[in-house]
Amino acid sequence: MQSLNSPDKLGPIELAPSIKPSNVYAFFFAAFFSIGMITFLSIGQTYILNVHLGIPVSEQGAISGDLVLWTEIITLLLFIPAGILMDRIGRKPVYIAGFVLIALTYVLYPFSRSVNDMMLIRIVYALAIVTIAGALSTVLVDYPAERSRGKMVAIIGLLNGLGIVITNQFFGSMPEQLIMKGFGKVDAGFITHFVIASVALVSAGVCAFGLKSGLPVHHEERPSLRELFTSGFTAARNPKILLSYSAAFIARGDQSINGTFISLWGIMAGMAVGMDSGEAFRKGTLIFIITQVAALLWAPMIGPFLDRMNRVSALAVCMALAMIGNLSVIVLDSPFSADGTIPALTYVVLILLGIGQISVFLSAQSLIGQEAPRATRGSVIGAFNISGAIGILIIAALSGRMFDSISPKAPFVIVGSINALLTIYSILVRLHLSKGKDKSAGGHAPLNG
Repeated sequence: MQSLNSPDKLGPIELAPSIKPSNVYAFFFAAFFSIGMITFLSIGQTYILNVHLGIPVSEQGAISGDLVLWTEIITLLLFIPAGILMDRIGRKPVYIAGFVLIALTYVLYPFSRSVNDMMLIRIVYALAIVTIAGALSTVLVDYPAERSRGKMVAIIGLLNGLGIVITNQFFGSMPEQLIMKGFGKVDAGFITHFVIASVALVSAGVCAFGLKSGLPVHHEERPSLRELFTSGFTAARNPKILLSYSAAFIARGDQSINGTFISLWGIMAGMAVGMDSGEAFRKGTLIFIITQVAALLWAPMIGPFLDRMNRVSALAVCMALAMIGNLSVIVLDSPFSADGTIPALTYVVLILLGIGQISVFLSAQSLIGQEAPRATRGSVIGAFNISGAIGILIIAALSGRMFDSISPKAPFVIVGSINALLTIYSILVRLHLSKGKDKSAGGHAPLNG
C-alpha cells in the first residue's frame, strides 16, 4: 500500500497523495472531450446561422461576437460560485453536471428559430462552460505532485488539443457526410448536434465512475463561505497569482478568438472563392483544425520546459510566442488561394497561432497550479477563470464588429497586441521577484512562495 510519503506514479508523472492511476485515467478521458465539447459550438453555430436560419454572411461576425459576449457575461457571474461549490461538495459532481449541461445545450441549439433563441440557450451553455472549465482546471491542480505539474499540464493540453481536433473534425464533417447520404441540410444539423450530446453524456458517466470523490482537505480545515468568496481576490496580493490572472485574461481570449473567428473567416473566404456551404463549412473547420494540430504536437514539448524553468520566466517566453502567432495573420490576405487550396504561408500562420495559443494556456495553468492554496483552490481557480471570462468579454466586444467592419484579421491583431504588453509585464514581474530572491523554479517551488 502506498503511503503519503510514497505517492502513486503514472509513467513519469508523480501523483499527489491519495490520487490513484484510475482517477487519472478517468480525468484523461474527461479532458479529451472537455474543451472539444465547448469549442464545437462555435462551428455548429456557424452551420445553424447559415443553414437553419439563413443569416447573411455580412452579419455573422457581429452576431457571433454578441453571442460570445453574452456567454461571457454569464460566466463572469458564475465562476466564483462554481469554485465555492467545488471547494464545498467536491470536483466530481460539478464535472458531471458540466457534461450534462453541455449535452442539453447541443440538444436545444438546432431548435433555434432566431438569434434570440440562441441567446437563451447560451445561458445553459454558459453554465456548462463554468462547470466543465472550472472542474478541469481544479482537478488539473489537484492530481499531480508539484514536481510533475508541467508534465501533467502538458498531457492535459495534449488531450484537450487532440479532443478539439478529433471532435471538431469528426462532427464538423458530419453534416456534409449526412447530406451526401441523402439527408436534408437541416436534418443533418439536428443529427450532428444530437450525436455530440450523446458523447457528452457518456463523458458524464466516466466522471461519475472514475474521478476521485471528496475534497482535498479535511472537514475541520475547510474555510468559511466568506473566506472562499474573497480568497480568489485576496490571493492576487501574490504577484505570481496576479500575473497568472493576467495570463488567463489573454489565454481564454486567445482560445475564444481562435475558436470563433478562424473557422468563420475560413467559411466566409471559402464562399468568396465559390465553394458551396458544405464545402466551405468543411474547409473552414479544416483551417481551425490545423491550428489545433499544431497545438497538439507542441504540447508535449512545452511540458518538460515548464517543469525545468522558473514558471514566471516560462510564461514570458510563451507570451512572446503567442504574440508572434497572432500578429503573423497580418501577412495573409485570405486563408485560401483563388482556386480554394490552402497556400504554404497560411499553414505557417496557422501553425504559429496554434503554438502560441497552447503555450500561453499551459504556462498560465502551470503558474496558477503552483501558487493556488490547497484549501481555497477551487475559489482561486474560479477567480483565475473569471479573469479569462473578462478577457473574452472585452475582446469579444471589440472583435465581432471589427471582424465585419475592418478585417477578419482584426481580432487576432487585438490579441497579439495584448500578448506583447503581457510579455513585458511578465519580464517585469520576474525582475521584481529576482530582486526579492524568489527561489521558485519549476517543480521545486513552494505552494504559496
